[in-house]
Order: sequence, then C-alpha cells, then structure tokens
Amino acid sequence: MDIHRCRFVQYPPQAINSVAFTHSSLPSTSASKKNNTQKHIQVRLAIGRGNGDIEIWNPANGVWHQELVIPGGEDRSVDGLVWVTDPDEEMSDGKIIYGKSRLFSIGYSNTITEWDLEKGRAKKHASGQHGDIWCLGVQPLPNKATVNTSRKLVAGTVDGNLVLYSIEDGDLKFEKSLFRAPSNKVKFVSIAFQTRNVVVVGCSNSTICAYDIRNGTLVRQMSLGADLSGGPKSIIVWAVKCLPNGDIVSGDSTGQVRIYDGKTYTQAQRIQSHSQDVLSLAVAADGSKIFSGGMDRKTSVFIPVPGQNRRWSKKYHRRYHSHDVKAMASFEGKGMSVLVSGGPDGNPVVMPLRMAGNENHRTLPNLPQAPAVESAPKARFMLSWWGNEVRIWHLPSPAQQILEDASATQNFTSQSLRKNRKLLAKIYVKGESHISSATISEDGTLLVAATSTDIKVFQLDYATGQPLQIKKIELVSSGQGASKVQIAPNKQWISWVEDGSKVMIAKVQPTEDGSYTISSPSKLNRLRRQISKNLLLGGLGNYNRNITQLTFSPDSKMLAAADLAGYMDTWVLRVPGDAPLTNGTTTATSDDEASSDDSSSDESSSSESADPSTERWTRSPNARLLPKLSSAPVVLSFSPRDDDYSLLVVTITKQVLVFNALQGVLSEWSRRNTYPKLPERFRITRDVMKGVVWQGERIWIWGVSSLFMLDLSKDLEFADENSGGKGKKDGSKGKKRKRNGGAGDGSGAGGRMEGREALGPQVVKKVVGQEENGETKWEEMELDGDDAGSEVAGGSEFEDDEEGLEDGGELMKLRQGEEQQQLQEENNGTVAVVEKEKKARWWFTYQFRPILGVVGLGEEDEIAVVERPVEAQGGKERYFGEGEWER
Repeated sequence: MDIHRCRFVQYPPQAINSVAFTHSSLPSTSASKKNNTQKHIQVRLAIGRGNGDIEIWNPANGVWHQELVIPGGEDRSVDGLVWVTDPDEEMSDGKIIYGKSRLFSIGYSNTITEWDLEKGRAKKHASGQHGDIWCLGVQPLPNKATVNTSRKLVAGTVDGNLVLYSIEDGDLKFEKSLFRAPSNKVKFVSIAFQTRNVVVVGCSNSTICAYDIRNGTLVRQMSLGADLSGGPKSIIVWAVKCLPNGDIVSGDSTGQVRIYDGKTYTQAQRIQSHSQDVLSLAVAADGSKIFSGGMDRKTSVFIPVPGQNRRWSKKYHRRYHSHDVKAMASFEGKGMSVLVSGGPDGNPVVMPLRMAGNENHRTLPNLPQAPAVESAPKARFMLSWWGNEVRIWHLPSPAQQILEDASATQNFTSQSLRKNRKLLAKIYVKGESHISSATISEDGTLLVAATSTDIKVFQLDYATGQPLQIKKIELVSSGQGASKVQIAPNKQWISWVEDGSKVMIAKVQPTEDGSYTISSPSKLNRLRRQISKNLLLGGLGNYNRNITQLTFSPDSKMLAAADLAGYMDTWVLRVPGDAPLTNGTTTATSDDEASSDDSSSDESSSSESADPSTERWTRSPNARLLPKLSSAPVVLSFSPRDDDYSLLVVTITKQVLVFNALQGVLSEWSRRNTYPKLPERFRITRDVMKGVVWQGERIWIWGVSSLFMLDLSKDLEFADENSGGKGKKDGSKGKKRKRNGGAGDGSGAGGRMEGREALGPQVVKKVVGQEENGETKWEEMELDGDDAGSEVAGGSEFEDDEEGLEDGGELMKLRQGEEQQQLQEENNGTVAVVEKEKKARWWFTYQFRPILGVVGLGEEDEIAVVERPVEAQGGKERYFGEGEWER
C-alpha cells in the first residue's frame, strides 16, 4: 500500500463557545429503576462553535460519538446553549414517556433560536425590543412537576435588560421585560437560577444581582468591591452557578472564585484560584465539587473543607487546554460522571467528575465525524471543504514513482513532494449556510455540494496544463438542502438525505453538447419499524432515525442507508428487460409486498410508483431481513468487486460486520469471526471509526488517530496480546477486571490512573470473612460505588430490553440460526485450519494523527492520508502567565 501523507489540506479549528447536556443528572428514584429509565433516557451533549456550528454528541458510556453537526453560516456564532427537558410521564399501561428535550441557542444578537434536531435545522426564532443577548437560563422544574408545568426562558442583555420568553405548548415567543438597569453601561453577562422563581445575574459593574421573575423586583444586590491595584475599576462576573443548598458561586475578572451564602446573600469566602479571569464554572449535582476554568488555561477543582461548614479549599488544578477554558458542563448518572469543557483551541475535553484525581482526562477531536475530504481516484483529484469553500487538488504522480525518480537522481527534497500537488480550483458556494456535505464522481467530472438550504451541482473539465473548467448544472430541489450527498460510480444517479431522514434520488443524463441534465428527484421509501409509541413521543422524538450513512454499490444498482438507531435500508435499480438482482437466491418477498410496508403516506413522489417501463428504484425484497444493529453504524461501504453486494458495517462499539445485502444475511466471514476474535488493540481503542478504504479483500478502517487493516479473506484467531498470543480458544476473558480497558471502562472520561499519578487510593479492600486457616479474607471494592458497565447512559432510545451485549437481539438470532450448520461441520472436523501465510491478517497503528480523512487515489494500492497536526491548525493567540517560558 502506497501512502501519501498530506498536511496541506486546510481545515481551520473553530472555537467552542458553549457546551450543554440534556440532563445534569439522571434520576435515581425507585420508580426510575423499576422502569429502567437509566438505560433509555437519551443523554446528549450540545457544543456551540464560533462559526455557528452546533454539534450533538452521544456519550454512549464513554464512547463519545459525534452524531450530528448542524452547519452554521457566515457571520454566525453560537455563544450560549440551553436544553429544556420536560418531566417524565407514565402511561396507563405503566410505560414511561420520557421528557421531551428542546435545544435553544443565542449568538450575540437579540434573537433566541430553537433547533429541530430531527431535520437538522432551525425550527423557530424569537426576538424582542432589547439589545444583544449575552446569557440565557431556563426556569427549573418544581419538586412535583408534571408535563403541564409551565417554564420560561430568562435572558440577560448587553444593555442591562432582563427579559422573559415563553416556551409553552412548543412555542417560542417574547413575553415581557422584567427589569432594566438604570445605566445602559451595565451588561448582564452570566445567569443562573437559585430557586424556581429567583434568578442570579452576574454583571459587568462589580455586582451580582438576584431577581424575582414573578414581578421583576430586585431581591438583593451583592457587591464585589474594587479590582486589584492597577486593574480596572469594575469587576466583570463572567460566570455564576448555584449549589443545591442555595449558595451562590461566582467567577470574575480578578481570577477569584467567590462563594455567597444563599440565605443572607453575603460573601462567605473568596479563593484566588487563577492568575487571570475565571470564565466558566460547573458544580457537581450533589454540591460536593466546584470546577472553574480560566483565561490562564487552568481547570481548578474545589472540595469542602472537612469539619468546616460551607468552607471550600482548592484540591488541585491542571492545564488540559492550550487556550482559554471558556465553557463547562457536567453530567452525572449511573456509570457516568463527567465534566466537559471547551475553548478557543476547539477540542472538547472530558474530565472525570466523581472520580476527579483518580481517572485521566480525555481530549475529543475537533475534526468532524463525517470526513470533510473525498477523492476522484480515476482523475487523481482530492476534494476538501469547510465553511462555504470547496477546494480541488490534483496529485499527478503516485508515491512510488516519486521515490523512484528521487532515487534515480539522488535528489529527494521536500520540494519534490510540493510539486506533486496542485490546487486546481476554489469554489465558493453561495448561501446562508455552510456546506454540510460534498462529493465528487470517480472520474472527476461531477461535483455536488450541499448546504441546509440548497444543493449545487457542477461539471468539471480538466486537461493537463490547462485551467479547470467549471460549469453549473441546474438541480430541481425542494429548497431544503441535504445533510448527505452521494454520486453513483457510473455518474447516472445522485442521491441525498433531506430533512434528516428522507432519501432522495435523481437521474443524471448526458446531452449532445457534452453537458448534463438532472431529472426531478424522487423519494425512496424506507421500511416501517416497530418502535414503541412512548419512545417516539418523548426524549428526542424521531431523532434516532436520522440517516448518517449513504452508499452506492460499485455497479450503481444498489443503494444502502443506515441511521443512528441501527436500522439499515437498501434499494435496487429495476431496469426494463434486465433480470432482478437476486445473487442466485430466491427473494423472500415480492416488490409489492415490500412497498406495502412503507412508513410514508406520500406515494406520489416515490420512485417505486414510477412508470414500470423506465428505470426505477425499489426497496430490496430482502431489506427487512437485515437486522437492527445494537449500536449506531459509523462506516457503511460496499465491496469494490463488481456483482458482489457485500456490505461492510462498522459500529461505534467496534463491531465489524459483513452482510450479503441482497440476501439480508451475514457473510460466512462474519459468522466465523465474531467480535471477541477482533484484535484487542482495535477493540480497546477509544477512537470512533470514521471511514474505510478497500484494497482487494483487505479493508483499511480509520479513525481520527488510528489506522486498522483487516484481511477479510483470512479468519482471525483468539489471542491475548498481553500474554504473548496465548489465549483461550473460546475467546473468554479472565475474571480480573482491566482498569485501563476500552471506552466503556471508568466513569466516561479517560482510564483509571495508576501509581503515583493518582491523587487517591487505587485499591480499597473490605473484610468479607475468614479463610479456613483463620486468616482474614479481603475483597476489592469499586471506588466510585457504581457498576460502570451495568447501564449504558445515553444508549439508543430504540433499543430492545432483550438485546444481547455483543451484537444485539436481532443480529444475535441471525448469527445463532446460521451457525447451527457451521457448528455441525466443526464437530465433524470438516472446517479447514487456517494456514500460516506471510501476509498479516491484521495491522494497527497510531502513526498518523489527527486524521481528517483517508481516500483512495489511482489504483487500489494507493491512498492519501490527510492529517491536521496541531502545529498546522493555527488559532488565536493565547495568554501566557508570569513565569511561563513559552512565548
């Protein structure tokens, strides 16, 4: 495999301005345990960036999967995020309708925006006669809340105005102004609710004010005094939080964290914790810890002083970020307890909350889950995009040829590599939104770029030595844009995902003058899935049906899609006069039967109801046989061999599955090579896989920092790499628990600290009895008091309770049914033993990082690995404190 290491592709990181969880903590009442609420409540993390992007992350018990990116736009910024989650409701049959979650944002304007996560775009906007909104808070629920309990949004503005917005009955509208500061110079910077009706606001004039939102009266004003000697006269309160006991915590421009008595509103303590401004705060759900982040890049942890009521001390501080720590949010639930922070460096950092000081942190990538690069292998083009700009590169010479030429001339320099790349064109896509997806045909003649409002198609014409000619092609669309676009390998079809879950397809036809025309698009109907009504009515609604993967087969006669819930849909192209695709098998259902199971009532726009004398797309007759995956798929790709409809699927839990897409069954390789047989180095990596490149029977699966090669022509063997390759044949593991295992271990951040790194004990033992010889019998205890692996916080909302731990209920039944004959053959001794060959079965490396994308070039044995190293990312200048040598 020839590899081009490309670091010239630009993808500037965007600052993180806000982070917010759907839930600060999960309920632990007996009712919630009875209904298994811990498993089904969908916990999500929203991240707002400086370019207007909003990212939705699924913690998934420490996997941290970026599920959705809502693209921003020009001159947009997301500077505040708030989730509003309704209380749970019990149905007459005892099932629970989990509280519906709504997401609101602000962006240094006078507008509040609600976002539709199912469709991936803005849902409502509301504004009033006031200045730019700088802070936003949601009214908390009372102790005995019901679904009909009303709640309000309270916003603080740059002109000292405290305003109220109504969100009742799914609406969003300005209601009234609660309070206006006497001077327009006063800015309301931060906000937090002390009780249901009392809101605490941090101001820019050295004060913290408490207001009653029922009548807009000032309850109490707390003064911070003057700044330190030589500083400005006024102190800015950048962050305020309230502890469960009502005490108020503030962080300000002096670098101090202050604690105020919640009853008397008097200052109880102040701690000089930072050398520069404190920009963000977070508190544990039980009030046992306070976290602060500052301009000096420090994240500090505070704990109560034993024996001293309401007195706090600084436990430690760390520098997890390379820039300001601007935003923080915490989440605590059974099996997970984390704090997430972000700032101008663009990397979210996950820190342990309950296990602070005993577990490592984890830095999440700032690169998107969906690759922002693609290639046209036959033309040796490479496509990259960010914002509204698309760039087309040409890499004319193979890597091996460059090395051979350099060896022949004995003159190999970095200039030789630079000559092997040429920027052919920059295309600026006009529109209000940034590019959500782009793709290019294999021969480099068609390019499609989509935003949330439009889809642009371009024809490319390139001759060596001549400028690239670009011509726009009209595409009739509904004006909704697309979140994912794909071009068929034969260039005759363009498919895209509209409104998050609708699959559209259009025919591309050449004209006599060498151009192209595109027909009106048709909708491809998806199979109806049996999803509980209580799940659809609550939580995030139909959000899990968002399609994240879309791919064509090499012969362009099959299209496959997969969504966040783990459901897969396939369609086949019916060509008049051609035999239907059966792959030598008898189909389980007819096309008419497949069409009758559609979830959509709009048949007029479906390709399946088109004229039978023309080409049309219909659902694959065996599509319903494909099982529901136990976790979200992140890679979906057909084998590059013609007339081979092997469909590769990789999930966030590192399951590698190969299906026969026509038959709807697992391949022989997948039946023999189950998850425990995969190499341990691959299984325990914390990388979420992002893409795959095929090399014959070999697949190269890659994540942001890892590259994994797997040969699908060879069977894997059980082996414990830590014991020199000797392991149990049945793949079973020892009883000893691994402290630094995969992503599911720990509390959701990094692995457990070992030795001197830890700030607390690593092993705690308790007496459980006596041995026969009279010696005391000890047993190790878990330090966090929770079984981290017993529940999956943020798990799929459409999971079945009976699903297995390995492959999910449907997949396990499919595998067990197909393995009966295989098991019989093994017992008869007819299964061939895998011979030792020179070629490795698998290969794994962390050599390339961070990876923006891996694409094929030229022949199948050549790829380009696009990296975005830290030194190439740039970014804003950061603060260096006194005594820091790096300047």
